[in-house]
Amino acid sequence: MRIAILSYEYPPETGFGGIGTYSYYQARALAKLGHDVHVFAGSLKKGVYHSEHDGVRVTRIKREGWIHDALQALRDRRCWWGTNRTETAYGAYIAFRKAHEREPFDVVEIPECGADGMFVTTLMSVPTVVKFHSPARLIMNIYDTPRRDREVTAFLEQIAVNQCTLRTSCSRFLADEVQAKMNVPAPIHVVPNGIDLDLFDRDEGIDVHERFGLPRRDAVTVFFANRLEERKGIHLVRDMCFHVMQKYPHVHFAFAGMDLFGYMEREIQPFIKKHRLHKRFHYFGKLHLPEVRAILKRTDVFLIPSLWENCPYSCIEAMSAGRAIVSSDCGGMPELIEDGVNGLLARNDDAQSFIAVLERAVEDAGLRDRLGSAARRTVEERLTDVKIAERAAGLYATVVR
Repeated sequence: MRIAILSYEYPPETGFGGIGTYSYYQARALAKLGHDVHVFAGSLKKGVYHSEHDGVRVTRIKREGWIHDALQALRDRRCWWGTNRTETAYGAYIAFRKAHEREPFDVVEIPECGADGMFVTTLMSVPTVVKFHSPARLIMNIYDTPRRDREVTAFLEQIAVNQCTLRTSCSRFLADEVQAKMNVPAPIHVVPNGIDLDLFDRDEGIDVHERFGLPRRDAVTVFFANRLEERKGIHLVRDMCFHVMQKYPHVHFAFAGMDLFGYMEREIQPFIKKHRLHKRFHYFGKLHLPEVRAILKRTDVFLIPSLWENCPYSCIEAMSAGRAIVSSDCGGMPELIEDGVNGLLARNDDAQSFIAVLERAVEDAGLRDRLGSAARRTVEERLTDVKIAERAAGLYATVVR
């Protein structure tokens, strides 16, 4: 099949989060299966740029011009998400349409988040697959955004969702949520995210002890790698760190990610320093993915205190690394983590529950090893990139004309 993937997020230039990571793995895996794959992604600089990797063609687009000017009224009303989505969707549509006219695509996959396919589903006749990751209607209220912007963004996303040919979701949780709260009709096929284990297992030669000052032995290191925002549970970690480090003098906490709202700088680090625990507290800021993976492979516990998750790559990568995972029981997490089998679950938005679960993991090295080994097996059996791409391609084939 000739397959297009429209995703503003796509590494390295716009690889901001899980959607970009998914699109990257999915595109490469589909190419491995012999499909002709072309990704239309965002760019941080104005223009149209072409490249290729791993048998995947990539076109990056950033357009301004008349549509940028036409959206000024929305920007004046602080509708930043809505205007960004519209410009992104229009740029993707123009580039995709030109490529489709030269050589038609059989199917195009788009994320619902960002409304990347809004113009394609409205103005073109091509089979489209929407994959649900994190709809604005379900998550934007967590952020400090104007109500008008939330409503505009949700409306734009709904256009593509309503007009697509086929719908999939990373988890059963999210499939049920969009049916109940967004009136999306069944069926919504559940296809989780996948990962390339050969790529993940590659040794990048990074000495995390020398570069980042992490302990080499006789310590337990708990690692958090995500955006430092409320949706990811950063407001809970101050109490976790304080109680666990006070009780266990061999425990270190390490954090990587953008401090978008100042939680780390204003609240967590001053509190930790005040209580003289800062020598066992490590904050690295935003790191490149190879650095995050290198740290992950050499820590003991991976922490996911998120308030809302679907099928996060942070968890899948920790599972791939064979780490003991301590996660909230929110959203789709119980579909990845079976409590006590391949990870441990704490109550969502409950710092005391996390403290109790972390203490259990810290105290039992054998438990950590068993959970980590089981987590790795889960990925090998269910979540490899090629297995997931095969399932997706089977669904694509049902809508190809």
